[in-house]
Amino acid sequence: MTQLDLRGTPCPLNFIRTKLALEKLSAGEWLQVDLDAGEPEEMVASGLREAGHRVELEALEPGAVRLLICRCG
Repeated sequence: MTQLDLRGTPCPLNFIRTKLALEKLSAGEWLQVDLDAGEPEEMVASGLREAGHRVELEALEPGAVRLLICRCG
């Protein structure tokens, strides 16, 4: 599984980096992205769901989350 640690990366740069990483994957492959909680989490997760990707959320330490993203076809 490809992993990105984008904690501390501002919006919309974290969304752009996540999309670029997803484009390198085949349909059905997973990407793990660690982000700051709050606006970064909401913006990235909602944008990817709108694009049709499956997004699962895990809490990390306070103030951080992990997104598990399955690339859609």
